[in-house]
Amino acid sequence: MLIFEWTVAVLLGAVVLTGLAARLGAPYPAFLAIGGIGLAFVPGVPNLRLDPELALALFLAPVLLDAGFDASLRDLRVSWQPVLGLAVGAVVVTSLAVAVVAKVIVPDMPISACLALGAIVAPPDAVAAMAVLRHAPMPHRLATILKGESLLNDAASLLLYRLAVGAAMAGSFSMQEALPGFVLGVAASFVVGPLLGIAFVALRKRISDPPTAIVLQFVAAFGLWLAAEKVEMSGVLVVVTFAMTVARKAPGVTAPRARIVSYAVWDTAVFVINVLAFVLIGIQIDPILERLNPTDQWQAILLSGFVFLTVVAARLAWVLPTSGLRGFGLGRHGDRARLGAGVAVAWAGMRGIVTVAAALALPQDFPHRDLVVFTAFFTVLGTLVLQGLTLSPLLRRLKLPDDDPVGQEVGRGRAAAYGAALKSLEAREDCAATDALRAEFRSALAEAEAHEEGRAPESLPADAARLNAILAARDKVMEMRRKGEIGDDAYFLLEEEFDWAELSATPRADL
Repeated sequence: MLIFEWTVAVLLGAVVLTGLAARLGAPYPAFLAIGGIGLAFVPGVPNLRLDPELALALFLAPVLLDAGFDASLRDLRVSWQPVLGLAVGAVVVTSLAVAVVAKVIVPDMPISACLALGAIVAPPDAVAAMAVLRHAPMPHRLATILKGESLLNDAASLLLYRLAVGAAMAGSFSMQEALPGFVLGVAASFVVGPLLGIAFVALRKRISDPPTAIVLQFVAAFGLWLAAEKVEMSGVLVVVTFAMTVARKAPGVTAPRARIVSYAVWDTAVFVINVLAFVLIGIQIDPILERLNPTDQWQAILLSGFVFLTVVAARLAWVLPTSGLRGFGLGRHGDRARLGAGVAVAWAGMRGIVTVAAALALPQDFPHRDLVVFTAFFTVLGTLVLQGLTLSPLLRRLKLPDDDPVGQEVGRGRAAAYGAALKSLEAREDCAATDALRAEFRSALAEAEAHEEGRAPESLPADAARLNAILAARDKVMEMRRKGEIGDDAYFLLEEEFDWAELSATPRADL
């Protein structure tokens, strides 16, 4: 019962902290990290431990599947150079730099353990960056680069992490023995993920019940990760390529109701997973400090501080000079815009759930495990607080130019869709309802044609009146319910009808 009570309290606290973060325009993982460390020193908090073998699957599989589903393959193709540069180059450079720093500060730490620490803290977290970008938008191309980096850098860092942890636990490492299986596993992941995605979509066509479909999605996320790791493929690459394939193939076979419910469930699941990850690692800090003698505590603080500075400096050093900054897509706006783009991308390097999950996944007998977990958590905390709380003001000060390519494409796509809808109405028999719809779509198309880029408005001409009518209808049935003229069952059915009607008449920006 105690665990249940603490879980309820933790989730309630997370909701409060997330609301505070939203009001301040800060990434909510920063507040979760602060809450996690605060919880560590609350008397009576149960010291929960997670099986290390399950940590990566539990925390990363669903998060990566959700991120992979939202990724744009077309935009990744356009931005592949800066994405690969950050996802591979920056990860390797950061890992090596951190390993050198760790070896200098803790001479008796095996080099493999130092590399494992470097791999743990190397990958930035897109969840934190995107939370900031809701309040201070970044140019679309830069946001695409950060999202793409977060998908691929997880794979690069976790592959390096696996090799380093394996070497640390075995006490030795042979590149000649490990490399062939490593390359084969990565190559197989790029093939198996898409094939399983195609098979999943074929199975999904046979399932119409939204709860069943959503449960199947979670089963796929966890099952693919565990199976891939079992046969020594990359769980990250299998899950991400699977998700990207499903995202391309599934829209035509998924009902709107199921899609809306699914999005809500996945948003909630990713939030809860972040909460649990930060709480689990946060409550380990106090026991770790108790196990360390005063000398080791100072060593842990020193290592954490230098690793944090190294992580920030390594990203700045990698991004700013590699004026492959042209790859950030702001070259036509001049050198100042290119430099601003580089600064923005370099500063959007907050660490998050990947680092937390990798630290929790370390075997209990890993060399200097307490020191590595302590350092990883405070690197996450430091980047989230320093960079997370200053990224939004920085973006506003940089005033990076943005041509709003997504808005332009949405407007043109909406105009084309309205045209197709109007064409379908031309074939229908004349009646008052059909004539009214034709008039609405003709008005929207006329506005699109008057726009130099052919962009249709985000709402149909009658949507404002339609929303007012729906509001009046809601008020009436609520009044009938209060008076007992209709029961709850009838009310909930009518409420759902009004919800769908309102969604169809509400611009996405207002949702």
